[in-house]
Amino acid sequence: MSHLSDIEIAQAKTLTHIKNIAQKLNIQEDDLEMYGKYKAKLPLSLIDEKKVKNNNLVLVTALTPTPAGEGKTTVSIGLTEGLNKIGKQATVVLREPSLGPVFGIKGGAAGGGYSQVVPMEDINLHFTGDFNAIEKANNLLSALIDNNLQSNCCNLNLDARTIFWKRVIDMNDRALRKITIGLGGTANGVPREDGFNITPASEVMAILCMATDFEDLKKRLGDIFIGFTFDKKAIFARDLKAQDAMAILLKDAIKPNLVQTLEENPAIIHGGPFANIAQGTNTIIATKMGLSLSDYVVTEAGFGADLGAEKFLNIKCAHAGLNPKAVVLVATIRALRHHGGAKKDEFNTPNLEFVKTGICNLEKHIENIRKFNIEPVVAINAFVTDSYEEVEFVVERCKKLGVQAVVSEGWEKGGEGTEKLAKAVVKVVESTKTSFKPLYDWNSPIKEKIETIAREIYGAVRVDYDKKAKLNLRRIDRLGFSDFAVCMAKTQKSFSDNETLVGRPEDFIVTVREIEIAAGAKFVIPILGKMMRMPGLPPIPASEQMSIDNDGVISGLS
Repeated sequence: MSHLSDIEIAQAKTLTHIKNIAQKLNIQEDDLEMYGKYKAKLPLSLIDEKKVKNNNLVLVTALTPTPAGEGKTTVSIGLTEGLNKIGKQATVVLREPSLGPVFGIKGGAAGGGYSQVVPMEDINLHFTGDFNAIEKANNLLSALIDNNLQSNCCNLNLDARTIFWKRVIDMNDRALRKITIGLGGTANGVPREDGFNITPASEVMAILCMATDFEDLKKRLGDIFIGFTFDKKAIFARDLKAQDAMAILLKDAIKPNLVQTLEENPAIIHGGPFANIAQGTNTIIATKMGLSLSDYVVTEAGFGADLGAEKFLNIKCAHAGLNPKAVVLVATIRALRHHGGAKKDEFNTPNLEFVKTGICNLEKHIENIRKFNIEPVVAINAFVTDSYEEVEFVVERCKKLGVQAVVSEGWEKGGEGTEKLAKAVVKVVESTKTSFKPLYDWNSPIKEKIETIAREIYGAVRVDYDKKAKLNLRRIDRLGFSDFAVCMAKTQKSFSDNETLVGRPEDFIVTVREIEIAAGAKFVIPILGKMMRMPGLPPIPASEQMSIDNDGVISGLS
């Protein structure tokens, strides 16, 4: 068992030049847009729709997680290493990390132990500048909106009280949630209430992840819904002629990024929406790029399968025509203890009774995946605190459900520790059990789609709508957006909208507080409970443990 930290393991690796990784995918060096020696952007011309349809897509998701997460990214990378070890050509396709969690509490998103993507520091920090471009495009639209409010010659008659668009910054900063702008006299604009979301919650991020090519990106940017005029006419970004200028800022950000795993296998990293407040998966372009270049693509979707996987399947796959062949459900013994009633200080103490009680959470996720006509494989992400009895109980319980549960030791052993998992995944992929179908039709009424997710995925008995949500439903219908997908904003800590209800809650009602519109992304966002789109920092942020020396070597990053 290694006692090195993630960053120490990553820094000990001698990286190979990115052109060598590209060769494994049969990419010519001239097609690479290199960012130094270890990162490159890939041109969209490499996407081959025929190969996309013929190759194998595997989704990695999880049971309802503890606050620290259960290691989906680590398992995704480890599984990719394992698939390559057993002779399959595999690429991992992931989301880009946000600086908010990096400097907050959750840490980065480059995997862990001996299942990491590298250069880890670059990936977790500014990377190739995609988040910066998204932030600038978002805030350009904000500047254009406020400029139009101030303008005498081209004023759209926009009612400032109806503006839904917010500024963004890629940082946890609760003080920016609600602000007042335009103070200081007429030269400084029109005073109004505004606020910041975190960059992964920007609709520009959602649009980048849903776009199929550059022309589609521009069209979607123009479709962003801003607000209403004083005479109740809907105003969109195209009315401000904003889409081309925004697209110019995204001309490089639309291209996926190629890096490597610790075992020098290809990794494509692109886009980064959160899964509790957005769609929680990487870009359609990156996934199609991986499928164009590899026989197997392993990708992940954020938080538990009730959030990331549901959105990956109902929104991303349904829209892009993707056909996932298997789903890996990551489980940890500590999370099962949590769902069985263990307190935080008991998460790492073996207790078979807690695991027996908490297994109901995993069982519900297994049921849910099968509702999409996909067979799951359970990956038990190994921790030193797991007892043999606990692990055996999970394996046997899954076997009774007809599901193979495999211990994944990718954190400790890299690909060597995931070969058994890789073989289990290949067995499902090569079987005829999977025939993916979405849970709902996009053309169904919005309420029907919301209630299908709440009933089938969460297990709710009913959905209640607050007054504001009912008004929002009427607005969506009036604007002609009823055929949009539904992207639920809900706590990641429970199947329900009450984060204290762990395990498998029953007989509960979910309440839709309001419904936001992301017209460019072509989905609506029902807000369940008190969801915030700008996190705050914890009392002791992770940033306090970080340092950098005179040679630029970073420590304390996780």
